[in-house]
Amino acid sequence: MTFKGYNENRDKGKGVQAMYERILVALDRSPMAQLVFDSALFLAKKCDSQLNLLHVISQEVAETPLSFAPYSFTYDMEIIQELQHQWEKYKQESLEMLEYWVKQAQKEGVIAELTQTYGHPGAEICKLAQQWNANLIVMGRRGHSAVSEMILGSVSSYVIHRCHCAVHLVQF
Repeated sequence: MTFKGYNENRDKGKGVQAMYERILVALDRSPMAQLVFDSALFLAKKCDSQLNLLHVISQEVAETPLSFAPYSFTYDMEIIQELQHQWEKYKQESLEMLEYWVKQAQKEGVIAELTQTYGHPGAEICKLAQQWNANLIVMGRRGHSAVSEMILGSVSSYVIHRCHCAVHLVQF
């Protein structure tokens, strides 16, 4: 049996470790993101892998300031300025979260980098996985009902069905 990303000549004698050389970790700002990171770090240490910690900033995600933005028929500059301030604060805090986890990985002897980008989370995860040549994606799954996923969709379902590499889901 051959695994995508496994090169028999290069990886001879390394076994499963060589399968997951590059692990993309899709993180959000939910309370369970730490569990996703911990799972990825465990795998990276066992497989001698590199990590790329990804956070996608998107208006579609409930945790972003714009998802709570008040709707108005008029434009109030104070509201717009406050939303801009909240958005910049959110971006900075998200970046700091990624930087913290990169340092944690490095303390454990794992090579890690970070990426923060904008867009649809599922599409951006698949795009970076392809560009970075990831062998594995580690991400969370919130466990919404089948009906909810059919109506709203889910990032994990999107990634599973569209990505080129293996996906490890951490159930919330």
